[in-house]
Amino acid sequence: DSIDYETLIHLIYVREHFGGRPVRITSGYRCPEHNARVGGSTSSQHLYGRAVDHFVEGVPVMDLWRYYQDRYPNRYGLAAYPRQGFVHFDTRSGPAARWTER
Repeated sequence: DSIDYETLIHLIYVREHFGGRPVRITSGYRCPEHNARVGGSTSSQHLYGRAVDHFVEGVPVMDLWRYYQDRYPNRYGLAAYPRQGFVHFDTRSGPAARWTER
C-alpha cells in the first residue's frame, strides 16, 4: 500500500507552486492498526492512500491551506491544523469536505 497517483501529483503541483520548496509529509498511507493508534477516523482517506498530512518548508500553514482552497473550492478533502503545523489534503471521490483542528 502507498500514496495513490492522484494524491502524489497534487504534491508535485504544491512544490512547483511554492518555488520548489521541500514538501514534508507527516502522515500518508496508514494501515488500520496505525490509524486506530493515532485516533484516525474509521473511514479515513489515509487508509486508502488518498490522504497526506504535510507542510511546505518556510510556508505558513494557512498559505498552503489557501492554495488548496483557491485551486479546489468544491473538490477534495482539506483541513488546516496550524497549531500542529500541517495541512490535511485528500483526493476523496465524494463531495468536498472542509474542517479545522479542534
